[in-house]
Amino acid sequence: MGINSESDVSANLQIGPTTLGMVRIYVEGEGVDLPLDFDPEEAEEIAEELRAAAAAARKMAKKR
Repeated sequence: MGINSESDVSANLQIGPTTLGMVRIYVEGEGVDLPLDFDPEEAEEIAEELRAAAAAARKMAKKR
């Protein structure tokens, strides 16, 4: 499965700070229980990548 493949898989996503000063992205779904911890700088890089991907997706949607 790639980034551009459709899927019927559903999952819950939670994002928040931990008591150890990390940012946790927590993914939970059928057979998946995945906590991902990042230091604040890494989390900001991920946020920038999400914003860039959202902007690119908007441009693609407008072309349709």
